[in-house]
Amino acid sequence: QVQLVESGGALVQPGGSLRLSCAASGFTFSSYAMRWYRQAPGKERELVASISSSGGTTTYVDSVKDRFTISRDNAKNMVYLQMNSLKPEDTAVYYCQPFSWALRNFWGQGTQVTVSS
Repeated sequence: QVQLVESGGALVQPGGSLRLSCAASGFTFSSYAMRWYRQAPGKERELVASISSSGGTTTYVDSVKDRFTISRDNAKNMVYLQMNSLKPEDTAVYYCQPFSWALRNFWGQGTQVTVSS
């Protein structure tokens, strides 16, 4: 069974940093690109960052470029999102997911990030 467990969310002041983690199991992690999404209250879920299966290619939505860094550890089946210079508009529940049509309906519980003074 596919499992995705996100962690690391917290309440942080504007300008602060957080590192989110996602533990994945139930599929061949190293074969799949991975994505981080976020969903703010009353808004659609938004793709934030992607990383290729090898980790060699990363992409970001414009609003987080130069502030967020996605990475992965295929030996540990983990994907990370380092978030720096956080802004109130980054407040959302953050989710990870493998980039796969077959696995598109599997989601974790998410981790809450709140950026507020």
